[in-house]
Amino acid sequence: MNEYLHSWIAKQKNAHEIEIVRKKSDLSGGDILFLISCSEIVSAADRSAYRASLVLHASDLPKGRGWSPYIWEIIGGAEEITLSLLEAEDKVDSGRIWQKVRFAIPKDALWDEINKCLFGAEIELIDFAVREFSSIMPVEQDISIEPTYYPRRSPSDSQIDPSKSIASQFDRIRVCDPQRFPAFFELHGKKYKIVLEKFNG
Repeated sequence: MNEYLHSWIAKQKNAHEIEIVRKKSDLSGGDILFLISCSEIVSAADRSAYRASLVLHASDLPKGRGWSPYIWEIIGGAEEITLSLLEAEDKVDSGRIWQKVRFAIPKDALWDEINKCLFGAEIELIDFAVREFSSIMPVEQDISIEPTYYPRRSPSDSQIDPSKSIASQFDRIRVCDPQRFPAFFELHGKKYKIVLEKFNG
């Protein structure tokens, strides 16, 4: 996402003052705070320095609150993902919705191609928030829908069963970043890393 953010900032630099902050202790205040892949808890006090604090969350809220929702959904067979732009609140992923967009995930897309789809949609919603900031009318999440929650992923979630077919586990393999969170299997007392690449030979 960093590459996409730097490109977006370069295009916006003459119209807006923008900074990328890695630690909440470095927050300086402003109009909009976008929380993107944020691992720190950003409290109400932290958020009060901004007119709006927004989260990008890849699920059709209130369904799919929690961790890595689009990964879990693709593993479950989803071919389309909803990305929600919502207000940050202390209760996870419970804020009012500013906008949602849907984007397709091709069945042959690997982790890096999936990321490109996601990052493009995130930039689209960032643009929307900046453009519509003064006129947006956020809506509460639908209370008639029971929220669901995804757990935080662990290394064991990338484990593949060598006794099952590749086809039956393809979605689980293809979402795994081979450098950071590689798919793997255990056989004959050893652990093996799986690197999946497209081959046009």
